[in-house]
Amino acid sequence: MREDALATRLVDHYEATSDAPAIRLEEPYDADGRRGVVDLFVRTRTPAPVDRVIELKSDAAVRRATGANEILRQYRRMERYFHADESHALRPKLGRTEPGARYLLCFAPTPTCVHHVAVNRTLYGTVDPRSQAGDVPAVRTVAFLTGLDGDPADLGMVSVNGDARFGSEPFRRAVPTDSRLAESLRAVDDDLMEFE
Repeated sequence: MREDALATRLVDHYEATSDAPAIRLEEPYDADGRRGVVDLFVRTRTPAPVDRVIELKSDAAVRRATGANEILRQYRRMERYFHADESHALRPKLGRTEPGARYLLCFAPTPTCVHHVAVNRTLYGTVDPRSQAGDVPAVRTVAFLTGLDGDPADLGMVSVNGDARFGSEPFRRAVPTDSRLAESLRAVDDDLMEFE
């Protein structure tokens, strides 16, 4: 599955589940000379603005990368500088109860991506979900996308850096039974899938 197909499904999802979301593909940022581009930027209102800054990884991106460290460096750079760019800055809001930013690193649910995450589960698992965008609370999520073939509203994620570690019983329960992710998990070498 290619990154443009993943991006299309995410755009469809946010259009189906949010009122008038602001959606931009390949969104550039420039903070103190630190330039970059995020795959997808989505701003919704609940009623305060909530930004989703999304980095997508398909088979091609995983194969091109020198390893998980390179992918995590790119993700951390995005997190560090995207909202530091004045054109994307988030301001604190009184009464905000939800995080104002969500930094997402989303993998395609393919055997190649599952193998990559399985081999590097410790590195991806160390990404602390708690974060800040300046003075605004934020969340970091490293996850596989699920529900890519059904209704756009049903698109979901199975996290590998939350409470359920990759391969744990709660992780396996979170994977939809008839999903591409479940199929890919079954296709990966059993030696790499030593479930805890």
